[in-house]
Amino acid sequence: MNYLSVENISKRFGDKELFSNISFGLSKGDKSALIARNGTGKTSLLRILANLEQPDSGNIAFRNNIRIGYLEQDPDFTGSLTISDYIFNVSDPVQLAIKDYEVAIESGDMDIISKAYAQMDALQAWDHESRAQQVLSKLGIDHLTQSFETLSGGQKKRIALSKILIDEPDLLILDEPTNHLDVDMIEWLEAWLSRQNVTLLLVTHDRYFLDRICTRIIEMDRGKIFTYEGNYEYFIEKKAEREMTEGAEISKAKNTYRSELEWVRRMPKARGTKSKSRLDQFEDIKEVAFRKTDNKDLTFNIKMSRIGGKILELKNIQKKYGEKVIIKSFDHTFKHGERIGIIGKNGIGKSTFLNIITGKEQADSGKINTGETIVFGYFTQESFSMHDDKRVIDVIKDIADIIPTAKGGHITASQLLTAFHFQPDTQYNKVGKLSGGEKRRLQLVRILMSNPNFLILDEPTNDLDILTLNALEEFLMSFTGCLLVVSHDRYFMDKLVEHLFVFEGEGVINMFNGTYNEYRDQKRLEEKNSSSNNASKPIEKPIAKVVEVNTDKRKLSFKEKHEFEQLAIQIEQLNKNKSTLEKNLSSGSNNHEDIIKWAAEIKEIQNVLDEKELRWLELSDLDE
Repeated sequence: MNYLSVENISKRFGDKELFSNISFGLSKGDKSALIARNGTGKTSLLRILANLEQPDSGNIAFRNNIRIGYLEQDPDFTGSLTISDYIFNVSDPVQLAIKDYEVAIESGDMDIISKAYAQMDALQAWDHESRAQQVLSKLGIDHLTQSFETLSGGQKKRIALSKILIDEPDLLILDEPTNHLDVDMIEWLEAWLSRQNVTLLLVTHDRYFLDRICTRIIEMDRGKIFTYEGNYEYFIEKKAEREMTEGAEISKAKNTYRSELEWVRRMPKARGTKSKSRLDQFEDIKEVAFRKTDNKDLTFNIKMSRIGGKILELKNIQKKYGEKVIIKSFDHTFKHGERIGIIGKNGIGKSTFLNIITGKEQADSGKINTGETIVFGYFTQESFSMHDDKRVIDVIKDIADIIPTAKGGHITASQLLTAFHFQPDTQYNKVGKLSGGEKRRLQLVRILMSNPNFLILDEPTNDLDILTLNALEEFLMSFTGCLLVVSHDRYFMDKLVEHLFVFEGEGVINMFNGTYNEYRDQKRLEEKNSSSNNASKPIEKPIAKVVEVNTDKRKLSFKEKHEFEQLAIQIEQLNKNKSTLEKNLSSGSNNHEDIIKWAAEIKEIQNVLDEKELRWLELSDLDE
């Protein structure tokens, strides 16, 4: 079943052509990824499909009555809307009931909760509410009465994603859905989108995510569309074959062009029909011969600033905000060439840790000893201030004109820009013409041009296209200094880091020797062993053991808190139903079948009550 047909659409941005006469389609169940470098029109194309922009020419047709959900790269919510106002559609009675129920639960008012519960029951909205709760919980969204004015960009992105997943549209169009998600969230989203009934078109730089979900790659290159029926690994293989074939065609065309050029120069001005035909062929050959390719010969063999014996020592570092402990008694001495990744949930303190190392924030206590020869390069999540009227190349030349190489040569600012896909003809453009992803890329080049010997990257993969990530990885593979990376991009981490700082929460930071995938394999094995051990023991023993050793009871999780609140409502309602039936039974009835039916219902309700009251007692013990 065809969901979308795109026929010969074109789009320009000022005097720059983004794409020309491109065509493709999507069928029900397709899971396609759109791949192209930053600034070539990926987001513009998605916005056109979402009817937020119009193409300059061409036609777009959707199947009648299909619902489309579009996730923007940087959702911007303004005004005093609350999270629940945005997520739940007030024109849909079921979603309005869910919204009222969620707000009621948050209020804690039993009268309001009881009314909301009755409305949910009347509309049979519990399946929808269960899906909403799963999505909100997995994406770390609570406090639904909170106003948008108080939210960060990352929170807004997760809220926008949650709304789309709860709505379950027929076609999902997602622009960088993994940005601002931690790894647990990304892995959950992978499972959600991998379902058979999801139809998807996405832009993502996360190559594991892309490889595990998408079965079709749509590449936009030099304004044209190339389609690959396979996953990301298949795409890489076939793209290399295509570029090899194109390279051979260009080489052949250049040889033909030289001989044909001599013929053109010798020909008199008055040309016959045959000459005119040959001249047209010459123009076609010329177009192929001078076709631009992305192949580059630059290798990143940079002569890095010397590192002395002392690099960086962290001794008993402590940091907290109010009652929230971020870092507790952390020690580490960095060694020459160490490559460390940092992982942990959002908001757990990873960026704070980097800011303390670089002196942007102060630790509450402890010592930081930095070697005299250390030159930090710090790529942050914060926006970098650049004047819109400044030329791209001047932004880099403000740092340096050249970087020396290990073999006595040098890399110029222009060469480094080219390696990171700023072509020579765009390097003299004004910064104001760049897309958001291009500005992030320029910020990265600026930091690399400073030739640091201790490189710190905080979520460097956000908003960078896959081609730029490949260039960055090539640079970092040859980087001989110390590398410290915070990233949710598992492919990027596996390729570059050898150890992990694992932020566990409550200030605890553990060291793991190995890659991210090795860490996840170990965690899964531990969880499997723990589950097997628990399943093989009688129920009474582990409970007794927990009571003995766990003096600090854990708090209810968000999901458990919600379950606890629902149980109170359900138990109250079951008792009311039981009381009504008992009154009916005591009053008697002339109909013998009614008495049997009421007695059976009372017995059934009592069984359910016993089960729910037992669970309520378990959760209430944690809630104390």
